[in-house]
Formats: sequence, C-alpha cells, structure tokens
Amino acid sequence: MSRRTGQNGHIERSGKWWVVRFWMDVPGKYDRRHSRAKICPVSGAGCLTASERKKRAREIIAASGADSSEFFNKTVKHEDAKVVTFNQQSKRWLEYLQKRKRKPVAPGTIEDWERTLNRWINPNIGDIPVGDVNNSVLRELVAKMAAKNLSPKTIENYAQIPKMVVASVLDKDGSQVYPRKWNNEYIDMPIVEQSEQNRPSFSTEVMSGLARWRKPRERMLFILCAAAGFRIGEALGLEVDKHFSPDFSAVTINQKVRHCKVEKRVKTPSAKRQVELHPKIAGILRMFVAGRDRGFLFQTRKGKPLSSSNVIRRHLHPALRQLGYVNPHTGTHKAGNHAFRRFRSTYLKNETNCPKGLRDYWLGHTGESMDDLYDRVRDNAPLRREKATEYGVGFELPSVVVPNVPRNKEIRKAEKAA
Repeated sequence: MSRRTGQNGHIERSGKWWVVRFWMDVPGKYDRRHSRAKICPVSGAGCLTASERKKRAREIIAASGADSSEFFNKTVKHEDAKVVTFNQQSKRWLEYLQKRKRKPVAPGTIEDWERTLNRWINPNIGDIPVGDVNNSVLRELVAKMAAKNLSPKTIENYAQIPKMVVASVLDKDGSQVYPRKWNNEYIDMPIVEQSEQNRPSFSTEVMSGLARWRKPRERMLFILCAAAGFRIGEALGLEVDKHFSPDFSAVTINQKVRHCKVEKRVKTPSAKRQVELHPKIAGILRMFVAGRDRGFLFQTRKGKPLSSSNVIRRHLHPALRQLGYVNPHTGTHKAGNHAFRRFRSTYLKNETNCPKGLRDYWLGHTGESMDDLYDRVRDNAPLRREKATEYGVGFELPSVVVPNVPRNKEIRKAEKAA
C-alpha cells in the first residue's frame, strides 16, 4: 500500500468560520487522528460560496500532505529511525510461526522456509523496507531465480514466502498494514506444467526387482512402502510394540521420523490412520521381526531410526541403477522414496476396483468434497481387511526374508536382563 485513499474532508460551521475536518496520519502508527482547518468566514469579506468552499477544502487537504504517498511512507510505513527491513520482518515472522497455537506449522516446514530465506530471498531483497516489497520487487526476484534454472514449481513455492512475510505485518487490531494484490501476470510467474514435474513412479517389474534387493532391512522397507503406500517418515517411525496388531495385519500410523528423530505428529489429520496389509505382507513382517517385541521396525545397530537420506543414497539409487531403471522426467536412474506411494496409488486406482474413499484413507489423503466427508470407511475395519486381501500388492514378493535382529551387544544384554 503506497498511500491512503483520497479524501474530500467534512465541511462544517464552527462559530464565525467554515472549517474542514479530515484525517491525518500519526507518525509511527497506522491509526489516524482528526485534523481541522479554517476555510473562510461565514459572512463578510472573504466569504465563499458552497462550491468554492469545497474546492478550498480539497486544496487545504492537499497542502497538508494527508493524502500523499510521501507523508504516508514517512509516518506510517517507516520513519527514518524506525525502518523495518524485509530481513528483520522475516525473522519476526519465523519466530511467530514457532509459537502460534492456531494452525501450527510443522518444524520441518519452518526449517525449509528459513533455508529458502537465507539462500534465495534475503540476499536479494532482505535490505528493502518490508513495506516496499511489492509486485515490482517480486518480479525482479522471480527473474533472478529463473536465471538460476530453478523449476517453475520451486519458484512458485519460494515466491509464496515474501508474500507471507509482507502479510504478517499487522496493526494493533490485526489488520494488514501493507495489503497487496499480487499480480502473477506482471510478476511473470512461471506456469507449472503438471506433466513436466519430477514425479516418478515404479513399474511392476521394477518394484518386483526392489523386493529382491540384497539388503534384508532395506528390502523389507521397500516392500512395506509399496504394499501400504506409507510416506518414508511414517514407515521409519513404526515401532514393533506400538503400531502393529498381534498378527501384523494392521498398522497404526500416528508418528513419524524426521532427520532420525521421532516426531509425535503426522503430516495432516488424515495421515493418522490404520492401514490393513495383505496376508502375505503380514507374514513377511512376522518373519522379519523374528520375535522382537520392542524397538523400531527399521533400526540401526544401536536401535535408532534409519536415515531416509541414507536409504536413498546407499540402497534405493544403487538398486535402481542395477535394475536399469530410467526416470522419465530426468533421464537418470534416481527417484525418491515418494515413488513407492505413487506406485501404490497407481496400482489401486488402475488395476483394482478400489473406491476413491478407501484409497484416500489408506494413503492418508484429505478428501476434497462433502461426499468424502460423509464416507466413513475409516470406521469399517472388517471391510478394509477384506479389501486389502482382495486387492493384493501389485508386484512379486520374495520367498525368503532374513530377520532384522540388532547386533549391538549392549542392547541384547539389556533385553536379557529385562
């Protein structure tokens, strides 16, 4: 907002004078105060007609600077000694996000936004007063990111951050001090082509090959993620004594692992769910656990959760290279852990008669319509078990599974002592 809305003032009689009342900005505050100025005498020398009084009133208001952008910038947006830069406001915004109770933001999201601010945004616009961040500034920022060959989707995501920072400047009544009408046409925001985004999935043949990977622990992880559609953090957060039914036919999702640390939360409310498994998957899991009654399903030698980045770098990518997999979007052998979820979703949607409500529930997706809200498949566990058996997994399973037993001697001694 570069200036206030123009005003004509209110003309009234005050004693022997016609006066005009109008609003004036107060230095350092968004609130305004009433100001009054004489126009002309009511009678005698200098008396003006009604139309002349209106004209004179507008001249008085213009001369006062009440409607000028310069006066607004000086008094409200940033006084010379109190300039708030975009960098300073972004830090205040991040601090607020970490403390707010309404719609809390996940720590991982805040960390990603902070990295983006430090890497791309603050080096380019951090010294600009936050009130001056507008469509023109964002246009230049988008041009710089495009010049560095960032993808359209990445640029779109990054450009949302300065918009949120500017919107976070509020007055004492909670109204935005710098409301903006962002114009993506003027900003020249790249158009995201869904078909060109890097969203790889696996074919049945590739998934069957991953199910025979030489490392038992990671092989079991690949199988479970593809057969149940888990997010990688959800799978790494599973604990033997907390999240499985006695026969391993159902898995409860209510926590996840991020950067090898457990977070007692999941991505969305819909992600908190119970997923039924095919009987063959349940049998393979029982063999894999091999009598363990506690600890993470997928754990290191010290009993800690696995690192998702290590799984990708040390096992998934080498396995895909060995299988001759080619990512159709990048032309390389690399794909992320989310490809397992895409495999499960694609299989259920195209090769079974799984209804959308059940598919969304198993995958932890949030419904988009009232029909989705009325669907109570989450309350019908017997039906879900029946359908999990009927639909299958969509790839070949190995016949032999090596149990995952921790080798740490201290852990084994502690278990024996218990």
